[in-house]
Amino acid sequence: MQRLYNTIGPMTNSTQTQAEFVPEWAKGIVWYQIFPERFRNGDPSNDPTIADIQGAYPHGHNPQWQIHPWTADWYAQQPYEQHTGESLWTHLQRRRYGGDLQGILDSLDYLADLGVGALYLNPVFTSPSLHKYDGATYHHIDPSLGPDPAGDRALIATETPDDPSTWVWTAADKLMLALITAVHQRHMRIIIDGVFNHMGLNSWAFQDVVARRQQSKFKDWFKIKSWGDPQTGEGFAHQGWFDCYELPELNQDENGLVSGPKAYIFAATQRWMAPNGNPSDGIDGWRLDVAFCVAHPFWKDWRQHVRQINPEAYLVAEIFEMLHDIRPYLQGDEFDAAMNYGFAVAAAEFFVQDQQRLTASQFDAELRRMREIHPPGVPHVMQNLFGSHDTARLATHITNRNKIVYRDWQAYHHMAKIGDSGAQLNLDAPTAADLALQKLFVIFQMTYLGAPMVYYGDEAGMWGANDPCCRKPMVWPHLTYEPEVVLPDGTVRETAVPVQFNHDLHDHYRRLITIRNGSPALQRGSFATLLTDDARQLFAFQREFAGEQVIVILNRSSEAQTITLDLVGNGRWLDLLDGGDVWVRDGRLSTQVPPLWGTILNPK
Repeated sequence: MQRLYNTIGPMTNSTQTQAEFVPEWAKGIVWYQIFPERFRNGDPSNDPTIADIQGAYPHGHNPQWQIHPWTADWYAQQPYEQHTGESLWTHLQRRRYGGDLQGILDSLDYLADLGVGALYLNPVFTSPSLHKYDGATYHHIDPSLGPDPAGDRALIATETPDDPSTWVWTAADKLMLALITAVHQRHMRIIIDGVFNHMGLNSWAFQDVVARRQQSKFKDWFKIKSWGDPQTGEGFAHQGWFDCYELPELNQDENGLVSGPKAYIFAATQRWMAPNGNPSDGIDGWRLDVAFCVAHPFWKDWRQHVRQINPEAYLVAEIFEMLHDIRPYLQGDEFDAAMNYGFAVAAAEFFVQDQQRLTASQFDAELRRMREIHPPGVPHVMQNLFGSHDTARLATHITNRNKIVYRDWQAYHHMAKIGDSGAQLNLDAPTAADLALQKLFVIFQMTYLGAPMVYYGDEAGMWGANDPCCRKPMVWPHLTYEPEVVLPDGTVRETAVPVQFNHDLHDHYRRLITIRNGSPALQRGSFATLLTDDARQLFAFQREFAGEQVIVILNRSSEAQTITLDLVGNGRWLDLLDGGDVWVRDGRLSTQVPPLWGTILNPK
């Protein structure tokens, strides 16, 4: 089926008369997600010690534990791991590579050169785990991410944690403020992860509850299932997030989080958004972990608090559209956007899958559905991603495109993991054919309406299954990496797989981001479909803003295709992607698009 749209108009939206509530700076900006422990080790002197990881899963003690070599073969066990008899899965979770804030600071020029406009950092607060979703505090950066871990811990010990007047600024805290300043100096933005549904076993409040039980002043902070009874032998027990023991859930009532943790979160929010009372020195917003697990009244109150501190703050929620209706969260009184997993699913079903692939018209209809369910402004600030720290990497998804089904989230979560039951994944580096699909997706991601987000290392050609394998150390061009020789089951590959920075793919990302950053229409423009051709797998659309027009033509097929569009007027159009001119004569534009490629046209 082919559909040719002759009229080019703004995005239709039944709520078009509503006022916008999203921050202007977030419209169409390019995001880059950083997993701090695995991004870059800028300061080996602060690397975590074995004492620093106590309280994190997996529990146990390996006296020979050490920082893992950054460039080592991912599935190969180091000597300190080999003697324990524990599973590879245990080792992968227990490893630390020493990524820190200094590493991010050292990489800002790389990120600026790539063209990203905003950074999203996974949790950075004090925590024993590699992922830091089991926070011990919300008001301190983890000492092992800063320059003076021992000094920081001594300072923190002087505080009364629930009394903000006693809070101090540690060396790690100050380095975070220096990072924020350096980001702002490059005209970039930065947000961090807020994990407000649960804390960790090492949380100062939870530790007090464990020690004092019902006499603890924080006894109402957590969901306690049993206080324990020595006479019956019943032990102390708490509710963990999705029954995860290491993540004790904060208590809620009809208004959301109860008053104790709520007040603490509000104070920590103030601290990082307006350090020393100055919002210009603070973060530019928050990403909220498992936002669907916290009741709406809390988010409504918290948004008011955030916007009183900084009216231009950006709030993005983690909500899986496949499982939850995201509309109630995006009505102007809670969040501005969500991590757009719906976008990822639709993109996978059109660009990646071979089997049960969406047609161009079905893909267009799915995109329209996701645009039109939201109030004005929201579609422009949705984080349009493919992979994240909770999914298989984009490259590995493509390599396994006939095994992994993104839409079935529960099955996908296990199918895309190493060590779980399900499909046996191909863990090789992406082939040239795989990279062609990745490049085509990037052309779409960087030209579609919304705010594209790149997961660290995707631009460098990294691959990996779901958590923890999507969290490999960043591949940098200045480092030499061991090839991947060992497979997850311990067997040795017949042929080693080289691990190295993919300069060609990086240049592709950089070129597309540069095109986007140079075009107000691609950043903030309206969206109108021009063509859907199901038989030839063609999709064309127009973006327009303040008189600027951009036409994007995507060819999902494996053959070169000639496309003709009816337009208003005549003249010369420039191909922004490949160079060269395309002419519109007698109101008709005709051009050829190579297989698995796109054309981005701008009138000269």
